[in-house]
Amino acid sequence: MMIDRRFFIGGTLALGASACIPPDQSPVGRLAAELRLIEAAGNGTLGVEIYDTASGMAVGINRDRRFGHASSFKLSLAALLLQRHAAGAINADKQVMWTEADMIAHAPFTRERIGSGASLRELARATQITSDNPAANILLKELGGPAALTAFWRSIGDEASRLDRYEPEMNLVPTAEFRDTTTPAAMARTVAKLIYGDVLPEAERAELKGWMIATETGLRRVRAGLPEGWVAGDKTGTSGLIGGTEYNYIDIGFAEGPKGQPPLTFACYFRARQTEASMQPIGELTLSRVGKVIKEFAEPEKGLPLVGKLY
Repeated sequence: MMIDRRFFIGGTLALGASACIPPDQSPVGRLAAELRLIEAAGNGTLGVEIYDTASGMAVGINRDRRFGHASSFKLSLAALLLQRHAAGAINADKQVMWTEADMIAHAPFTRERIGSGASLRELARATQITSDNPAANILLKELGGPAALTAFWRSIGDEASRLDRYEPEMNLVPTAEFRDTTTPAAMARTVAKLIYGDVLPEAERAELKGWMIATETGLRRVRAGLPEGWVAGDKTGTSGLIGGTEYNYIDIGFAEGPKGQPPLTFACYFRARQTEASMQPIGELTLSRVGKVIKEFAEPEKGLPLVGKLY
């Protein structure tokens, strides 16, 4: 009840502040206004890009502002392995071992397999589905480190995304930090290229998409706001600065509505200065409300089609 009340108050204040500005009554104007209300109600900074993979149209706010990846970079890391495997540059079924020295916090897969090891493909699956941090570091080192992932993004036309450090240091991204960041506009298009483009062959695209659907860390974020029956998958990220005063909630992925609607991709970043106890539910609720805007973007009111390039 407390969370709902805060959202009501935040939305009311936002409406009051905008009362002196002539409202944009176009479809995109209303969607952007909804996103601004969600941002104000969450008492933070919300960066969103919702991208139509068929037409190239998009809607969002703070779309070119930089946000930290947190664990969301692991989707692209898994894609990099699958791309190199398909090209014959690396064997995804190569077995690797690790030791206690490689272990860091959040290791549901690598802790269990520390004595027996795993294939690179298994590590990629674990880092996507369970967000296992040692798995990400081991895989990243095998593929050439942060610079190799940055180069992968550049090779597919993403000029904004970059990775500079390993887990867990790469999570330390204060507002002014440039390292280990991306933008909503860039990442929504990168997700589209990975899942619907020609970056990966069909079999590898299907494998990566299946991993995203099986990922359960986002079930209470954007996917919680999508209608029942939609097919969606994602990769989340969560990070907090030392001292516990700033928290970042991230969700990137795809959403497919009923047949006949083009697939959409999304990239959502919510940054707020809150304590961890209050941030968790507010962050999840904020991103779930974006899911409802995604539905509206996919199903504009009859007679009010979304046309042109939307911002």
